[in-house]
Amino acid sequence: MTAIKFGTDGWRAIIADDYTVANVARVAEATAKWLLQRQGKRVVIGYDCRFAGQLFSEVTACVLGAHGIESVLSEKFVSTPMVSLGVVKHQADLGVVITASHNPPSYNGYKLKSHLGGPLSPGEVSEVEALIPAQSMSGYPSLEELKAKGLIRYADLESEYLAHVEANFDVPGIRNSNVRLAYDGMYGAGQDAMRILLPGAVFLHCENNPSFMGQAPEPIHRNLSELSGIHRAAIRRSIAGWPTTATPTASGCTTKTAILWTATISCCCSCCICRSIKKRRARW
Repeated sequence: MTAIKFGTDGWRAIIADDYTVANVARVAEATAKWLLQRQGKRVVIGYDCRFAGQLFSEVTACVLGAHGIESVLSEKFVSTPMVSLGVVKHQADLGVVITASHNPPSYNGYKLKSHLGGPLSPGEVSEVEALIPAQSMSGYPSLEELKAKGLIRYADLESEYLAHVEANFDVPGIRNSNVRLAYDGMYGAGQDAMRILLPGAVFLHCENNPSFMGQAPEPIHRNLSELSGIHRAAIRRSIAGWPTTATPTASGCTTKTAILWTATISCCCSCCICRSIKKRRARW
């Protein structure tokens, strides 16, 4: 079989080329062996909006279950920070995120999170890589069998994350601040959470579309032309009711500045406390 090489936090490859069910099973088997060496018993598994994420997460859970390791599976697509928080909340020994971060839509991946919710150290990632078998397992129990044995259960990781955000941030204050928000979800996994947290925002590309319309979900300028267009249009129109600040000039007059906040988020990393946030000002 194909040699599997890890990069940052884990493995990424092209779907149906190297990223296949058989190869995901090989990586999951290495994960199980590594965990058992450390007496690990529980893993939290999530997936983002990429093609077949649920399938690959379930394959991972089944392989782990074949080794007696319990999996807490996400009920739906979730962002990486939701899995990281889930690892801590469910007192797991490891987190697995089926995601390829900012890579093009043809990719998927397998990221590893420590029991603290953050990335595994490079040394630990290398240890898992070294345990990848040459062939995948010949068979493993079904989801239903493992659920019956208590080795697979489901959790609403998104709701847990939203509750954590509500408990630690003044979300009503943000909602009622009169600051107009525009959010580009880039077809990412935070789209539903952001609709709940900030229902009054302007939402772009917040559909579950695994193709990402052919664009890598990386929040850089060339991928955010529509969001930039909202900036420009808002500035031109000087929209009434948007928040302003008054600044004295040397002549003693004041200039008014319209403020528009925008959030840009990538597929796996779309946490509710935004990965990239910008403020644009226009004076008149």
